[in-house]
Amino acid sequence: MNVNSVSSTFLLIAFFVYLLAFFLFVISITGKRWSNRKPEDHTRQWGFVAFITSVVGFACQVTFFFTRWAEGDHIPTSNMYEFMTFLGMMIMCAFLIVYLIYRTPVLGVFALPIGFIIIAYASVFPSEVQPLIPALQSYWLKIHVTTAATGEAFFAVGFAGGLMYLLRAVDYTGTTKADKKEQRGVELTLFFILMLVAFIASIFTFNGSGYKAVFSKDVIVTNAGVQETNHTTETYVLPPIVQPYDTKVVEMKSFLGMSEPLFTAPSWMEGASAGRKLNTVIWSILGGLVLYWLARLVARKPLGAAIGPVVKGMDAEDLDEISYRAIAIGYPIFTLGALIFAMIWAQEAWGRFWGWDPKEVWALITWLFYAVFLHLRLSKGWQGKKSAWLTVIGFIVVMFTLVGVNLVIAGLHSYAGV
Repeated sequence: MNVNSVSSTFLLIAFFVYLLAFFLFVISITGKRWSNRKPEDHTRQWGFVAFITSVVGFACQVTFFFTRWAEGDHIPTSNMYEFMTFLGMMIMCAFLIVYLIYRTPVLGVFALPIGFIIIAYASVFPSEVQPLIPALQSYWLKIHVTTAATGEAFFAVGFAGGLMYLLRAVDYTGTTKADKKEQRGVELTLFFILMLVAFIASIFTFNGSGYKAVFSKDVIVTNAGVQETNHTTETYVLPPIVQPYDTKVVEMKSFLGMSEPLFTAPSWMEGASAGRKLNTVIWSILGGLVLYWLARLVARKPLGAAIGPVVKGMDAEDLDEISYRAIAIGYPIFTLGALIFAMIWAQEAWGRFWGWDPKEVWALITWLFYAVFLHLRLSKGWQGKKSAWLTVIGFIVVMFTLVGVNLVIAGLHSYAGV
């Protein structure tokens, strides 16, 4: 058994242990109804078991991290697979730290799914250990990426706390315009989560079935005054709803009677794999809508109203405090990693501190957003619902910076994508 298979095995074990810990946290909250013990004793006992299980999963993932480091001879944060698994590990680390401070089992019900969804998302990318490209052969890779991901991990825990607050505070029986607006906001947040789950599930499903569609295009380039024709191909792993602009179908398996793409990407949509990325976004939205509809069908009510009772027993001020403290811890770490260390590395690698690369711009937007959050929280007294909504919006910005910028917008950081 080689090191790669050993490290992958530990990651798989960690994933399933996290799932087990999640269900144990759920039992610690919902099992109070059928337990013969006092509700407080039941929650404390099962919460402790769930916490220990989470620690075991985290230990397995740390083992994965260092065994992969040993195999590749560099810190495993150099591509999307490695970065997202590291982010998932740091989310679990941030959760364990915050849990030790507040001892709130319900936090595990909301924070753990973020961690193992991120790990599942990582698994859609190629997992082979690859040599570092020249741009990444620097000790700043260890410093910049790890600190930026650690800051984002605490933002994720802050998001979990904010979402719990909203699920507890939003009145789903209210009929006023403000109540309806808040209800739609919570439902939209849950839809975004389901959309990410749908993306992961669709990639797994079609990859597992061996689905593939291939398109070709002839590109004329001029080299030293001589025109040459380059033959390029684009491969889809999801059924092509959208065909890349100005391409021909080379291979396409029929899916649900669809033997050819429904439409072609517009000519203005340029860049690397623009058509495939648009196709992925459409599939994610459609999959999210299907999952949301199925969840509503099972719950027979809005999802927020169905999940809300889980946190009704929580003190609202505690949830607000958990969310704020997590972001207060993560913000200075993110500042160091995503801005200061990033600019120093950019100066060494590219000869400038700032270049308006899409990833740099969105990292700055993220930093400014959380700066505004802390300012409004500390100076203007924005607590409760206002603060919770900002934590939710902020983490959506973080996820777009991680997923959307890397996979949809081309830039100097595109080597981190696929």
